[in-house]
Amino acid sequence: MQNTSAQKKHARRSIARCAAGLIVFWLLATSWSAAASVVSLGAADTFAVLGGSTVTNTGATVVTGDLGVSPGTAVTGFGPGVVLNGSIHMNDALAMQAHADAATAYAQLAGETPTTDLSGMNLGGMILTPGVYHFGTTAQLTGTLTLDTGGDPNAAFHFQIGTTLTTDPSSMITLLNGSSANIFWQVGTSATIGVNSVFYGSILADQSITVNSGATINGRAIAINGAVTLDTNTITAPVVPEPSTWFPGVLALALVGFTERRRTQKFLVNLSRRGS
Repeated sequence: MQNTSAQKKHARRSIARCAAGLIVFWLLATSWSAAASVVSLGAADTFAVLGGSTVTNTGATVVTGDLGVSPGTAVTGFGPGVVLNGSIHMNDALAMQAHADAATAYAQLAGETPTTDLSGMNLGGMILTPGVYHFGTTAQLTGTLTLDTGGDPNAAFHFQIGTTLTTDPSSMITLLNGSSANIFWQVGTSATIGVNSVFYGSILADQSITVNSGATINGRAIAINGAVTLDTNTITAPVVPEPSTWFPGVLALALVGFTERRRTQKFLVNLSRRGS
């Protein structure tokens, strides 16, 4: 009977260890999966506007974040445009590093495996969940595009566009329960944001970006090789979320709980032995 009792206790302990191991594995897998969908902009993270050749502006544009150009050296129209919570960098060390890091991020985005092919479709009227969306050539937005994070504030929406991105006048992107920090538009040639449009995400265009009058970008306008042209716009760089702290906390609680369970089992065994 004693052997049978000991075997049962050993089996229970083995099951507890396996369960704890599975919990830790699941948590690690979840953490790795989330990290895999993050694109780092490196030094370009702090930039709201970054041009390759020039950055030009007309009107009372407000840029929140750094504004720069590299390898070009010309920035014009500030003022009347203003830069808040940042500085203007004209092919200085930071702008050069930001340009290099943006080119690396562009290549990473272009090399991702698409989850959905939207080639030939208009983004207007769509409700999209997190994923990597591919357009073989052009992408067009007429009306409203809704990005539904599903409750994940760091949900990733990555768009791969073979040639041009164009948004019509007064078009809009609506973001549900999330941040624009992990929304990226990789554009094969040039992007044009329509008059009075509301746009979310960071545009990384191989050539130029034109932001027409009254348009708002909650994100970034980064042209790798060409110009960024602005006209009475509001462009706000997203706040990059701090690294998540939930995983270490949950792991610590799981380990503490497992340790306390073992201590309790030992105490009960010793108590039983004393009683006998």
